Amino acid sequence: MNFSPEFLDEIKRRVSIVDVIGRTVRLKERSRGDHWGLSPFTKESTPSFHVLEDKGFYKCFSTQNSGDIFTFLIEVEGMSFPEAVEKLAGEAGLEIPRDTPEDQERHKRRKGMADINEMATLFFEKSLRLPEGRGALEYLKNRGLNDQMIKHWRLGFAPDARGRLRAEMKREDVPEEILIEAGLLRVPENGEPYDWFRGRVMFPIQNRRNEVIGFGGRIIGSGEPKYLNSPETPLFQKRYSLYGMNHAGAIARKAGRIIVCEGYMDVIGLARAGIENAVAPLGTALTDEQLRDLWKVVREPVLCFDGDTAGQRAAARSAERALPLIQAGQALRFAILPKGEDPDSLVEKQGKAAFDKIIESALPLSEVIWRQITNGRMPNTPEDRADVQQKLDDRARDISDPTFRTHFADFFSKKLWGTSDRQTTRGGGGQKYTKNKGKWGNKWGGKMEGAVQVDVGSEMSNIPSPGTLQERIMLATLINHPEIFDTVEERLGMIEFSVTDLDNLRQQVLNTLVASEDLDSSRLRDHLSQAGFEHVLRTLLSKNVYMHAKFARPDQSTEDALVGWNDTLGRYTNKFLETELKQIEAEAALGEDTSDTAFGRIKALKAT
Repeated sequence: MNFSPEFLDEIKRRVSIVDVIGRTVRLKERSRGDHWGLSPFTKESTPSFHVLEDKGFYKCFSTQNSGDIFTFLIEVEGMSFPEAVEKLAGEAGLEIPRDTPEDQERHKRRKGMADINEMATLFFEKSLRLPEGRGALEYLKNRGLNDQMIKHWRLGFAPDARGRLRAEMKREDVPEEILIEAGLLRVPENGEPYDWFRGRVMFPIQNRRNEVIGFGGRIIGSGEPKYLNSPETPLFQKRYSLYGMNHAGAIARKAGRIIVCEGYMDVIGLARAGIENAVAPLGTALTDEQLRDLWKVVREPVLCFDGDTAGQRAAARSAERALPLIQAGQALRFAILPKGEDPDSLVEKQGKAAFDKIIESALPLSEVIWRQITNGRMPNTPEDRADVQQKLDDRARDISDPTFRTHFADFFSKKLWGTSDRQTTRGGGGQKYTKNKGKWGNKWGGKMEGAVQVDVGSEMSNIPSPGTLQERIMLATLINHPEIFDTVEERLGMIEFSVTDLDNLRQQVLNTLVASEDLDSSRLRDHLSQAGFEHVLRTLLSKNVYMHAKFARPDQSTEDALVGWNDTLGRYTNKFLETELKQIEAEAALGEDTSDTAFGRIKALKAT
């Protein structure tokens, strides 16, 4: 069976080579995207097996074996090439294309489109140097570009005529139907096809193989739209492409930073100033697919926006889009330029150092969300705080990764209420209170009332406090009934258990079920045991827990398990909410804390 290069590229784009190889080889990341491990081809004690995530490539320096994600499955797991493609396509959620004459014809036409785009690029480059392209060339020169830069970026000019490109392609015997399919000709309702791009500076858009897949064109003089992209074609989908990635990808990975600007000239202007790790979306807001591609290159992309109102709106949209996608280990920063400046103009006026300073001071995603919700002003009344808290809770629900959601909520607890830790002293004994990293559930980080202080080796053998028992019940119920995970995931992810052992197990259960939603109870227990929780599980899934919660047993119905879990969580959170409320009210009555923060906290707790 033949597979098109585009289909194989799509698999590579969706499936991480590090994830696949990491199932067989224990890899250690030395720098972003640069992984090393012991060779799977020979016995060795010093790692010589190198995996480059950005390039989707591995190299074994012991045996000189090398290849891509498919080669690895063939060489290490003994698969045939079609078997490797089928396995990885399944992981990528892609349907294997049928090797029919129609498929072969489609692949041939896609290859033909790339060839036609290359021919069009050469035509636009030539036209830039003709008398009719003088205005476009002057525009580029006035933007500070020399001939070397113009050649490097393959910039050109589309003549201001309806049929110049069409006539050129006709002389080369190119069928009009493929020009239409490639988005180079437009077909009106009545009349002859005509050139899609006219009177514009042309920016070829290339994939990582440096093939021209589409174009962006900027109008010379007046006219709308100012920028025009190729239409969607079988070869070109805007949501998957970032302008300049073919140049910037390797440089960005080596530098550990990639900068996302708003336009083509921003990318080129930064490169002219020596900043070659910049890319841009194609005239639209960042898409999910583009964000995922950026995180494959570096851990923390920097989005750079103009300082005007439109730039602020674009930053807010990007922040909202990132929340459901971002995972633990990923980050996002936002650099806002001075009003009236874009990256190109800033480096032209103030130089590279000024731009670098702005990038270094870029705001994290959480701070951008905070400023967006509060309009940059700290809420100073209980009503304002309650309103902000509600909006923050709504944003937290957008986050799919439980670890990131936990730290996200904790960050805003500190911002809104002043701190996430509250130290109190009663009767000479110290108690440390830590707000739960969710809505307003609680955790006692030190010794709880009625609890026995425990360590990893002995925690399950001691008599638990009511709160610890409820934690055990919730975990036992979920482990025995993973089918309730979708319903309880968000609430379980936004609390933190009082005992380190149990909280570590809580996080492991969450991470495991997020990654493998189809696990049944038996496979989930096996996975947790292999992850080092065998001792905890042995005591957790026992009559000592089941005697307090029959619904947690594996032989109970899913409906009973869910009802029991919800009831346990309600009693668990209410106990600590009442404790905190009494504590804050007592401090307010004694005059120890009469701030707006305290009264706002009381109001929020009573409303919970």
